[in-house]
Amino acid sequence: MYAARRWSVQHARTLQRIYDACARLAPLFAPALRLIGARRAERWLVPLEHAAKKFLFDCKMCGQCALSHTGMACPTNCKKQMRNGPCGGVRPDGGCEVDPAMRCVWIEALAGARLTGAPSLPALLPVDHRRQNRSSWIPVIEARQPELLVRRERTSSVERPPDERPVSGSFEQACRSGRFVVTAEVAPPDSADPAALIGRARAFDGLVDALNITDGAGGNCHMSSVAASAILVEHGFTPVYQVACRDRNRIAIQGDILGAAALGVRNVLCLTGDDVSQGDQPQAKPVFDLDAVSLLGIARAMRDDGVFASGRKLETPPRLFLGATANPFVPPHLDRIANLERKIAAGAQFIQTQFCFDVALLESFMREVRARGLHRHCKFIIGVGALRSARALRRMASMVPGVHIPEQVIARVDRADDQKLEGQRVCIETMLAVAQIEGVGGVHLMGHRNEDVLAQIIVESGLRRAV
Repeated sequence: MYAARRWSVQHARTLQRIYDACARLAPLFAPALRLIGARRAERWLVPLEHAAKKFLFDCKMCGQCALSHTGMACPTNCKKQMRNGPCGGVRPDGGCEVDPAMRCVWIEALAGARLTGAPSLPALLPVDHRRQNRSSWIPVIEARQPELLVRRERTSSVERPPDERPVSGSFEQACRSGRFVVTAEVAPPDSADPAALIGRARAFDGLVDALNITDGAGGNCHMSSVAASAILVEHGFTPVYQVACRDRNRIAIQGDILGAAALGVRNVLCLTGDDVSQGDQPQAKPVFDLDAVSLLGIARAMRDDGVFASGRKLETPPRLFLGATANPFVPPHLDRIANLERKIAAGAQFIQTQFCFDVALLESFMREVRARGLHRHCKFIIGVGALRSARALRRMASMVPGVHIPEQVIARVDRADDQKLEGQRVCIETMLAVAQIEGVGGVHLMGHRNEDVLAQIIVESGLRRAV
């Protein structure tokens, strides 16, 4: 089955031409369809459609076939069920984060799209689960195809007018000011007592513009991100509330966003999320009803149009500053710009990246960002961090999907008499180097329960002074 899928992508141009020809001819069967009846025809057509598409594309019959838009690579094969990929966990050889033996579906989609002459992949709407196991060809015959693509005129980052909304908070104000921003990541506690969370946050007093609160990072359970963010607001901090699509469907996520806004949380980072297989409860069922692009679009509509995803009006829209993530350091490298562009078009106002240990790769990525003018629409905040030893660096590079650490960095730390100190020096050098890259607007420090060290690094870098 997998071999047939790869064959289909390799012959995407031919299959695209066959599809286009069939789509042009399909409406000719409309009179026969009306005579037979759509429901009866569908009972006959679905088994045939499923058999053919299952063999060629390993189709899961979502009822909203996007093959003609995704280079003949079926998005339903994505282990995270993403409609807009790739995720940030693609492995160095192009393997899937969840199933390393399988090539990333979205890398295949990009390859197929190039064969068909498509400049990039379009933004796809979230799946309408009511159409599961329905025919995709009946609507084509009836000339009433379900809407699949996000309307470009609503989301174009290039054509979007300057943002004239009131500033939603201090972090947005810092990002809009043009100055170099500093953010840091804080993991919520494994406790019902918020004291540990507040204590870790206090390490960054006066040193950062905002604190990211992770949402089940690595597929592990902690205090909820929305609750931890609200606690920080109550104690005078500025949180960035991370929302992962892994654990909740679109109804729950929208409710959480409203609740967060009601509690004073303004900054929202939209993530697809790590798969549960990476965490300490791999037996859990992942949801992935949305991906980061579709979540951004929904959150933006809640804020700007005052509507839920259903179209139902909100009494009071939330005031939100929306962000997303990017990973310039793993395949498909420069092709990730198109996914980044979709996120910015969908509503991202700031971007935070995965750990940067390879400044040259970041420079290449930012050249393309500047070439497309994306840095004028979004604040780019580059992820950095320090690990205690070469062993820890090797473990992260091999065990954490999406993290790229050049061997020369590991070797440098390995040679040092004080590996912890050398790791901090590498981090400071990286921070100062990325600050010189045009289009970079800040740094984001990450390190699990390593707040004191990260705070010291910020001070020693000279980017902020201790209070």
